[in-house]
Amino acid sequence: MPQPLSRIIEQLKHEPSRTGSIIITVFGDAIVPRGGVVWLGTLLAFFAGLDIAGNVVRTAISRLTAEGWFARSKVGRNSFYRLVPKGEQTFAAATRHIYDPPPSEWNGRFDLLLIGGVEAREAAREALKNAGFGSPLPGVFVAPVGLPVPVEAAGAIRLDVSAAPEMARRLLAESWTLDRTAEAYLKFTASFAPLQAWLSRNAALSDADAFTARILLIHHYRRIVLRDPLLPAELLPKDWPGREARALCGTIYRTLLPASERWLDAHARGENGSLPPAGEALARRFGT
Repeated sequence: MPQPLSRIIEQLKHEPSRTGSIIITVFGDAIVPRGGVVWLGTLLAFFAGLDIAGNVVRTAISRLTAEGWFARSKVGRNSFYRLVPKGEQTFAAATRHIYDPPPSEWNGRFDLLLIGGVEAREAAREALKNAGFGSPLPGVFVAPVGLPVPVEAAGAIRLDVSAAPEMARRLLAESWTLDRTAEAYLKFTASFAPLQAWLSRNAALSDADAFTARILLIHHYRRIVLRDPLLPAELLPKDWPGREARALCGTIYRTLLPASERWLDAHARGENGSLPPAGEALARRFGT
């Protein structure tokens, strides 16, 4: 295992346990494109490479199942997990946000959501934040027009409003902590640029290391980009670090994709044996 990858794994060990979040990444990035069902043993094999014990993985996926993300089925003594419909909808929106090109132009319009009642507001707040909405005032959420509204905010009043660039930037400053997002992008680039440098100088990673690197790459990137409203370029600073971070992530991802898919071919199992191949959409991720 190359030093840049082992360093990323070592950093992960010093963070609070994120096993559940990594399971979500594995499903969204690798399992959903290949049918959406996976054997628990496949997950255990992957996490063993991160030195995460099987009982920790079992506890995490049981908790996610209890929270309504997954459904479990059994074939003999083997357990298999699949997304429930609610999870499928959430993953579909996240997939677009992570892998699709950011908007190139802005038409001057925002979606404004109004949510009355403290309980409804609190129930929707985290889902809206994760979907890329900002909040300038309690009960008011805003995003560039067209961003999918999560089901947790389906009852909100939705308004289509316009703003000139100067007013839009004021709204932006009051709705999002972009300085924190920028700092997170800079840290991501600092963590993964050495891996890209190694990949450009050396032979390919092993299939197992390529899959590990792919999942950790998206795990770290996902945590930032899903909280980034992906604002149009004219509303962002010229040196916005999200652009470099996306380009780096896409370059590494495309490099790792063939070998990581071979690992899935050889090791990932569903209820009917090997997982089906991924569709063409996988190859288009991080396109322009």
